[in-house]
Amino acid sequence: METHSLQDFQDLCTFESFKGFWHYYGYGVDQQELIDREFKRIKGVTYLDHAGTTLFPESQIKGFYDDISRNVYGNPHSHNPSSRLTHDTVESVRYRILEHFNTCAEEYSVIFTSGCTAALKLVADTFPWKAASNEGPGSQFCYLTDNHTSVVGIRGVTALQGVGTVSVLPHEVERRARKPPTQTDGEECAAPHLFCYPAQSNFSGRKYPLSYVKGIQSQQLYPACEHRGRWFVLLDAACFVSCSPLDLSQYPADFVPISFYKTFGFPTGLGALLVRNEAAEVLRKTYFGGGTAAAYLVAEDYFVPKPNIVSRFEDGTISFLDIISLHHGFETLQKLTGSMLNIQLHTFGLARYTYIVLSCLCHSNGKPVAQIHCDNDFQNIAEQGAILNFNLLDCHGRTVGYSQVDKMASLFNIHIRTGCFCNTGACQYYLAISNQNVKTNLHAGHICGDSIDLIEGRPTGSIRVSFGYMSSFEDCQNFLRFVVNCFVDKPLILDQKRLTKLKSAEPMESNGQTISPSPERITPSEDAVSKEEKNNGSSHTLTNLFIYPVKSCASVEVTEWPLGPQGLLYDRLWMVVNENGVCLSQKREPKLCLIRPIICLASNTLQLQVSGMEPVTVPLETSLANSDLRTSQSKVCGDRVQTVDCGEEVSTWLSEFLGKPCRLIRQRPEFQRDMKFGPGKENCGPTALSLVNEAQFLLINRASVSFLHKHIADRYSHNEGTWHDMEQLIQRFRANLVISGQQAFAEDDWSHLTVGDTQFQVIGRCGRCQMIGVDQKSATRSQEPLRSLSECRSGKVTFGVYLAHQSARNTTAVPVLSVGARVIPRISESTNKP
Repeated sequence: METHSLQDFQDLCTFESFKGFWHYYGYGVDQQELIDREFKRIKGVTYLDHAGTTLFPESQIKGFYDDISRNVYGNPHSHNPSSRLTHDTVESVRYRILEHFNTCAEEYSVIFTSGCTAALKLVADTFPWKAASNEGPGSQFCYLTDNHTSVVGIRGVTALQGVGTVSVLPHEVERRARKPPTQTDGEECAAPHLFCYPAQSNFSGRKYPLSYVKGIQSQQLYPACEHRGRWFVLLDAACFVSCSPLDLSQYPADFVPISFYKTFGFPTGLGALLVRNEAAEVLRKTYFGGGTAAAYLVAEDYFVPKPNIVSRFEDGTISFLDIISLHHGFETLQKLTGSMLNIQLHTFGLARYTYIVLSCLCHSNGKPVAQIHCDNDFQNIAEQGAILNFNLLDCHGRTVGYSQVDKMASLFNIHIRTGCFCNTGACQYYLAISNQNVKTNLHAGHICGDSIDLIEGRPTGSIRVSFGYMSSFEDCQNFLRFVVNCFVDKPLILDQKRLTKLKSAEPMESNGQTISPSPERITPSEDAVSKEEKNNGSSHTLTNLFIYPVKSCASVEVTEWPLGPQGLLYDRLWMVVNENGVCLSQKREPKLCLIRPIICLASNTLQLQVSGMEPVTVPLETSLANSDLRTSQSKVCGDRVQTVDCGEEVSTWLSEFLGKPCRLIRQRPEFQRDMKFGPGKENCGPTALSLVNEAQFLLINRASVSFLHKHIADRYSHNEGTWHDMEQLIQRFRANLVISGQQAFAEDDWSHLTVGDTQFQVIGRCGRCQMIGVDQKSATRSQEPLRSLSECRSGKVTFGVYLAHQSARNTTAVPVLSVGARVIPRISESTNKP
């Protein structure tokens, strides 16, 4: 049935009609309100080239500007404070990227590049291609014909190395699948092969099955089933991830190139290669740039790369400010949309609606207005992305040149894309352009990217509209009205039969402290104590016990406290991070020491207090069943840690006090972080850590503090009163255990010690930094005591020793430390006195 009513079209172009086609629209707020707030610059513009680049929101750029205005970011190859901040922030961004794709650093590495094309070239240049020889078959470079030019361009590298090339038609992958060739005894093919395909066609928006990843790797699909060897998969995800979620834990492609402007709109010129760590080991890099060498010689062909995957492949200084901006891209995208799934539902709905209406438009003689290039009816979100590719036809069925459409669209401020979109294979397939046609068109003067849209009446390219997360129904409305007003021979006819069919089809969606009850404790016999004292010649007493619930904040002094699986219960389970998820310490923010934590076990709360502000409270325990909790990854002393965000209230409180955006995060309860093994730690069993730097406990000796205190007092004798308080000096070293003693630095020679009935192993000395220069009462900095420590220890800046409680992870009894407990050290026979 056909109708000649323009009114029917007008009724079809209403939001109510759109909702009849698709239920998902927007992100819980008025879409126009979002556009007015974040995208004021597109007022009066119908932007439909999101597959080219999406648009950045204003708050993303403002957040980035505020970040780089507040912080000093230095070259990450240096080691000064600004450079360390850059390094830590960049690492935080790497983790955020991996989290976005539902994977982790144990599985994948993020290598930053200048874009998706550079990531593809990196694979081409470093893949271990093997030429065929008498010893066996060589590598195969295989790719779908529906691929971006930058993927097909890998052929330029492989051709020079004698590598076979196979272009695969999309339908052949499954149709030609068969059991992989059997391998006879003694016959083993070690040739590495590479198969490349797009998760989503940048030409038509067709989504290819992500299951191809495992199918090719296991040699179940064509062409892998016809060639023995090891198969790797490169999944071009640049177009796909702009509007769809990608789960690399389910589809573990070996190489995944992306460009970030496709998702965030900013920055441009920055991409990444996500490489599976197992696959990275086979890559062979020849050129080496700054930052990639562990060692090399100038006058001899000697070079050893850094062991870290990322460090081997990122030549020179990375674009660190652009990388830092990605944090704000992720934050803003999450805040505005909620998730990539929401974006996928929103954008697919707009594309589906536009497809249905455009495909039902007819001229007055009943001939269709558009020839749409796709392989489906936009019914399955798993098969089709938010891209619509087509050519317009006149009432005689002749193609309207895409350049003419583009020029007319510009007059109406409608932004579209025309041509072949750097995808010759798809262009040939959908437009029926033969290989000979391509060569003939070149001789006729047509090259990629020009405005020659018709040769002998045949199209050389097409028109593409694509949607982004900020696209609106009004964009669809404006585009469809433009087509009807400019290219339809009136009166307009709607193909009602087709409209009814498509509309009826069901789319597929794809220090008040409370001490815990003391457990039953076993006291060692006096004979045992006497024996230890006799062997070591001395005993000491635990004089002070401190916990630091929030890393770098003030201490909580207790008289008795239980041990947990990671040290003293609740010691350094929380930390303050900046807006980029980088840990803040007193080295960067000395005011942290003014924040006083209070733990109350009875009410199960942690309260933060600071002078002049109302306190804020968070729960001690975190339930991951709470769906509102935001999980993230951060870094402590080079270790990746999994954390949970503690919410907006405490974030606002901390940001107000510190004068910069920051958040409070807590280590995830189930996350296990083990102590690194180094000199002196080899015999220490598995030891779980909280957010501490090196070890579960830090011990200092009052005799050592007194020695240093006297040295400082002698230096400043002319300024009486400057260093009179030894207790304040103790606070600067932020120890958990403070013991009495007679000999300064005797603890350096200890290998084990017993506190009460609890045994500890000494695992190393604590190297000190400028953080001990922060006065814990005033948050002011000074050169002392670091300068005097270096002088009185002949250049060494160690003070205190790290301890591990070996049975802390798996134990049924709960040990408790108490002030006044006897401390029995054991001297290491192999230790030399400093």
